Amino acid sequence: MKLSIDSNLKLNNGVEIPIIGLGTWALYGKEAHQSVIWALDLGYRSIDTASFYNNELQVGRAIKEGNISREEVFVTTKVWNSDQGYERTLAAFEKSLKNLSLTYVDLYLIHWPVSDLRNDTWKALEKIYLDGKARAIGISNFTIRHIDELLNLTETTPMINQVEFSPFLFQKELMEYCQSKNIALEGYCPLTRGRRFNNPIIKTTAQKHDKSPAQILLRWGLQHDIVEIPKSGNKEHLKDNISIFDFVLDKEDMENLDKLNEDFRVVEDPHLIE
Repeated sequence: MKLSIDSNLKLNNGVEIPIIGLGTWALYGKEAHQSVIWALDLGYRSIDTASFYNNELQVGRAIKEGNISREEVFVTTKVWNSDQGYERTLAAFEKSLKNLSLTYVDLYLIHWPVSDLRNDTWKALEKIYLDGKARAIGISNFTIRHIDELLNLTETTPMINQVEFSPFLFQKELMEYCQSKNIALEGYCPLTRGRRFNNPIIKTTAQKHDKSPAQILLRWGLQHDIVEIPKSGNKEHLKDNISIFDFVLDKEDMENLDKLNEDFRVVEDPHLIE
């Protein structure tokens, strides 16, 4: 199937998520607001935020001003570590809804698998989901061990696991495990925050397709069925990040990129969490 900016991935509960969206980590105040406005104008229909990002107010305001019907915008937010636990999560969710000026979100995630709290937090997410206040629920930064533990305690399989993912952190085992459990993978920091743009394989592949290193990294993820949420506060970069539907990485390209894994992370390693 040919991919486009309008392509969606169907989650295990039937809800569809756009295959590419805007990540808003480290976008604050006017920059956060403007980035979301630009993104919606350019055709983005998925916006990812979190209570920890301290920009839900600006994101919500931009969505309201974006002249796009609410049903067309897929909004994700997350519960932060200090708000985890059953009652605290329910309260944190209501606060996020208020900040976003929304009556529901499309996806609510556990931001990190906090020891001794994550399972009670999941029960709160199940209630939020059953109450119709989130169209889908999921997890973020969960390893296979964390997911196994969760699946042994619940009948509700998470719809998404959002993790750091790039050719330089090609979590193949986690990807295949999640696919086997019908859990979609969503990749953050797919551009390695620019730290691997000068890699020779990336540069050669970019020259071959007359594309930028960022566009090669994003296309690689999409061809692995990873939902991508690159972050940018730059209008031209926002445009470039969705200009990836007019070319395809061939088998040789994909094999070369798959070999780049070096367990390179720009965010903390969740394997260290008990």
